[in-house]
Amino acid sequence: MSMFGGGFGGPGAGPGSAPMGGLGGIGVNRGGGRQVGAGEGLPFAGIPAELMAGVAKLERSEPDHAEPADTFTHQPPRTGPLTMVSLIRGHGRTFAVAVALVIVETLLLQAGPLLVQIGIDHGIVPRDFDIVLLAAGLFAASVIAGWAASGARMRQTGRLAADTMRDLRVRVFAQLQRLSMDYYTREKAGVIMTRMTSDVEALQQLFQEGLAQFAVQGLTMVVVTVVLFSYNVQLASITLFLVVPLLLVASLWFRKASDVGYRRQRDTIGAMFSDLSENLYGVRVITAHNRQERNTAAHRAVVGAYRDANDFTGHINAIYGPGTSVIGMLGLAALLLIGGNMVLDGDLRIGELTAFVLYLNAFFAPVQQLVQLYTNYQQGRAAVLKLRELLAAAPTVPETPQAQPLPRVRGEIVFSGVTFGYEPGRPVLRDVELRIAPGETLAVVGPTGAGKSTLAKLVTRLHDPDSGRILIDGVDLRSVTLASLRRQIGVVPQEPFMFVGSLRDNIAFARPEATDDEIWSAVDAVGLRELVERTQLGLDAPLHERGQSVSSGQRQLLALARAFLAQPRVVVLDEATSNLDLRSELLVERALDRLLDGRTALLIAHRLSTAMRADRIIVVDASGILESGSHAELVATGGHYAGMYATWSART
Repeated sequence: MSMFGGGFGGPGAGPGSAPMGGLGGIGVNRGGGRQVGAGEGLPFAGIPAELMAGVAKLERSEPDHAEPADTFTHQPPRTGPLTMVSLIRGHGRTFAVAVALVIVETLLLQAGPLLVQIGIDHGIVPRDFDIVLLAAGLFAASVIAGWAASGARMRQTGRLAADTMRDLRVRVFAQLQRLSMDYYTREKAGVIMTRMTSDVEALQQLFQEGLAQFAVQGLTMVVVTVVLFSYNVQLASITLFLVVPLLLVASLWFRKASDVGYRRQRDTIGAMFSDLSENLYGVRVITAHNRQERNTAAHRAVVGAYRDANDFTGHINAIYGPGTSVIGMLGLAALLLIGGNMVLDGDLRIGELTAFVLYLNAFFAPVQQLVQLYTNYQQGRAAVLKLRELLAAAPTVPETPQAQPLPRVRGEIVFSGVTFGYEPGRPVLRDVELRIAPGETLAVVGPTGAGKSTLAKLVTRLHDPDSGRILIDGVDLRSVTLASLRRQIGVVPQEPFMFVGSLRDNIAFARPEATDDEIWSAVDAVGLRELVERTQLGLDAPLHERGQSVSSGQRQLLALARAFLAQPRVVVLDEATSNLDLRSELLVERALDRLLDGRTALLIAHRLSTAMRADRIIVVDASGILESGSHAELVATGGHYAGMYATWSART
């Protein structure tokens, strides 16, 4: 049955496809704009007039966020390695205000024990109620001021975290757009996702609260140490020198162990995301082959490795946290014993001992906080290392600083001594010599793995040859800007990718500025007008993720419309008709005649019916180009192509 029988997602749609015209409800835009549906992803109908005043008021209250510093360029930016300091660079004013507020907050937090000491020694002991009242009032004022300073500091650190992470996300996304195809062949999609999700989130948590609290608690220990020695050098020395060495040894052990633990955590969470991503993308194959139980068991093992990493970090935290608590309690016990004896001997006042106990407790309390904060720091540090590795990766298909824009081409393509392999020492193409004349349609046929699609990837410069050159109108592809090259080359892959959005968005993907008339011309060129008009929303009909709401054949036709609209000078079709039924293939071939008219074309074909339409055919295998000529010439020579044609004719 033809896939054109029932509109998008009709009888020709694959299993699980949803009818395109039936997605979402149909609304009415009384302002005269496009019709929109109630479903997610449909066009925005506009803000009602009665709400505009409120929207304007809300916009005026929004802070003015500067544009991110990083934008996309094919040439990697000349920046140093990613560090926490480099992330703050450019936000110095916000950082400076946050640091000042941290100092104020810390000093206010430590005013309490001093006021308690004054209240006891100068108010309670001599029975002076005015001093007691003054100390209590100042205590309350310091608490309120500390609360205000803490709130202001949190606003500053929150803004710092939001701004730096926005810049980082843009920088990482631009780098992912910049990297070459072989990076995505080596790296799993789930691992890449962790860079933009859990790694950035770990850094955001650290910048928003972790670093500030780290500074507050660390500064608290410094301030308290100074205060303790100002009260009584002998008592402070005895108490701290009993405790600090033990804390130092425990902290050094914890740092070394946690470094190992949090690296394991980052690696295992990446593996978990990768396995999840692969299972989501392959859910149809998993269901078809009844692999749910086995895949669940495999995922359980992956999750188990992440659990083991968490168990390890939890174990070292369980040792370090209670251990430091015990050390602190022993220090307090020593203080009470020694200090109490000094009070009895008249060498220390009761208020000073009370303040000493409170300050020493304030010295040990940050240690407990620093355990958790160091955990957050280690997570952030591990994230920085992973992100630094990603940002340091260099594209294997670079754009040189001297690259020049490619002028409008006639379309001559020359392979000169081209050798290429995806793995070192295992070439797929060897010393290829090939010339495609301007306006010529060249078809490439041959067995699977012979390098047909590799030729197409080299022409579009998704890869560079290991040796030799590829020229377009006599210009080496390495010497021109990638944008100017790819603007003049249209590509229709074997499995075209559709994005979430409308039909209009997907067809105009390479030319977002195209008018509706131009889009409809592309739709007509591939014979899709009747089909599009059957949907209630027309060009505004939504597509689901990866185009799952349409059949594979319909996706191919949309990809051809996308290429037609781009109006390239060179067209590369990689098995572009392999997923079409006979009726669709006839429509596409008629559309190809219009698309290829006056343009150079490279057709990677399994179907000889497509290859026969080319001006010239080359036959390739692992040893290189075996034959070259028109369909009639190759059949007449009785070689490899003639054998392929005889086999194909016998089966049709």
